[in-house]
Amino acid sequence: IPPKTIRTNKTNRGAMPVLPTGRGQSWKEEVVTVETWPQGSLKTSCLYGQLLKFWDRDLTLYHSNAILRHLGRSLGPFRRDRWEAALVAAVSDGVENLCVKYIILIYTNYEAGKEEYVKALPGHLKPFETLLSQNQRGQAFITGNTISSADCNLLDLPLIHQVLFWPRLKAFLAFPKAVDLASIPTRISESLQL
Repeated sequence: IPPKTIRTNKTNRGAMPVLPTGRGQSWKEEVVTVETWPQGSLKTSCLYGQLLKFWDRDLTLYHSNAILRHLGRSLGPFRRDRWEAALVAAVSDGVENLCVKYIILIYTNYEAGKEEYVKALPGHLKPFETLLSQNQRGQAFITGNTISSADCNLLDLPLIHQVLFWPRLKAFLAFPKAVDLASIPTRISESLQL
């Protein structure tokens, strides 16, 4: 079976490789540079004219959330079926909602809205902290002992906030591999304090 392959520009893949790697699966990444992107038919072959582009045998996907959901479903069954699938979807949707707020800030109101956004961020991160702390007192992932697409989405939160808080997040992103997962949202909030 050929490895799952993703074509990326390295900056837009976020924590996505964590999911297959965390489940012991092979992962092949093809990095597209600024120089190679406009060459040939790559750009026109991408459904939305942008990367990510993912292959898994005869399936090709183009959106990061669709890729994460596919990986989560294909790399192993949900332990509690519908309950776990619903929780993973809820967390992923919550992360996406926060990302939309971030995008609106960055592209429409960065200078005037940055301070208010930073003040509200701990409240937006609190639900994720609560959910993580409810599973084995924060010593596991969102839905058990195996990483899910929702956990990968959570790991992307500090990455997308780099533009706002690069000096503080640089230290946060250097955290050790053995980490109390429930503390990630709190640690993000603490690292973002002005």
